[in-house]
Amino acid sequence: MRIDVTWLAMALKNTLRNRRRSLVTVAIAATGTAAALLGAGFAQYTYHSLAESAARDTGHVIVAAPGGFDGIDDTPLQHGLQGGPALARQLLARSGVRRVLPRLQFSGLLSNGEKSEVFVGTGVDPAQEFAVRGPFIKVIAGDLLEPDAARPGIVLGKMLARSLGAAPGNVLTLLSTTTGGSLNAVDVTVTGVVSSGFAELDKRMALVDLATAQGLLATDRVSTLGVYLEALDDSAATAAALRGTFGKRYEVRDWRDLAQVYASVRGLYDRIFGFLGVILLVIVLGAVANTLAMAVVERTREIGALRAMGTTPREVMRLFTVEGMALGATGAALGMLGAAGIGVVLLAAGIQMPPPPGRTGGYPLDIVITPAMYAAAGIAVTVLAGIAALAVSRKAAHRSVVEALAHV
Repeated sequence: MRIDVTWLAMALKNTLRNRRRSLVTVAIAATGTAAALLGAGFAQYTYHSLAESAARDTGHVIVAAPGGFDGIDDTPLQHGLQGGPALARQLLARSGVRRVLPRLQFSGLLSNGEKSEVFVGTGVDPAQEFAVRGPFIKVIAGDLLEPDAARPGIVLGKMLARSLGAAPGNVLTLLSTTTGGSLNAVDVTVTGVVSSGFAELDKRMALVDLATAQGLLATDRVSTLGVYLEALDDSAATAAALRGTFGKRYEVRDWRDLAQVYASVRGLYDRIFGFLGVILLVIVLGAVANTLAMAVVERTREIGALRAMGTTPREVMRLFTVEGMALGATGAALGMLGAAGIGVVLLAAGIQMPPPPGRTGGYPLDIVITPAMYAAAGIAVTVLAGIAALAVSRKAAHRSVVEALAHV
């Protein structure tokens, strides 16, 4: 539907007839737009943080032996991955692969000589493991594992260390079951105490170097190989390519398949913020519709005069639709500026959110600002305002000329 300059100018002037009412409408549209953008920006920041945490913890793509992801082993590493170093070299040769980290999952008892606690351990490559985990693991005391240390070391979750009264420099004993089913033990020195941010994980977490874990379990196998890529968005495509390359020799999954917390939080936030977004848009729709409905009633005789001069009902509806879209677009623009300003202020202020359930630490209150999201919000508010104006002006535009001119 073509809108010439004359009709556009007339519609814009009409918005200034009752300036107080128009300002209230614009303010409501701006507030709704800003609130929707801030909610969506916070959700996007949360999604990004959880995705980064999950991918760094497991790898963007994870490779295991058949049955390795089932978690049903009669003996330790029954479905372990054989020939890990050779496979790692093969994976590193692929384009876009940055690192390949072997991991060995095991469990057992950790003793200080007087007290024992159950632990869930991971054998890692110290030279790379803590480099990829980065900000998602916090050192509370001591240091992380050192590659090629003279004596086997261990890094404990802070709750597990507290339970055992362990501190950096203390010697503990690891007890576990070998792949052959017998018990084995090894003395390790506590090098550091860390926090993963999850209270339940910190109660059982123990990290040792891969050679120590393999020696304890009497094996040369690993549980998985975590493949780290140049870009997180390449995970699904790389996983699909590896499945095509390996066939049934290995099982391949990307980080989303193992990120239960990410999936749960995203599903919850999508519902919460989606529902709130709909409510806010309905409020904006109602505000514009109310403003234009009052304008239509006040200008019924004017509409009759326009019709008497040959203006068609379609042109009358177009006039009110453009008027509504102008109010919506102005409110959306102000809302986008407000949301962006608040996002920048929050980023500079460094405000911390309180720890969510199950976590031991808070996280920054940051708002993601993306052009696509802002453009979508602006278009949505403008179009909805136009639809509201079209709906309330339709009946008056089709009213008979005589009846409209006689309206009091």
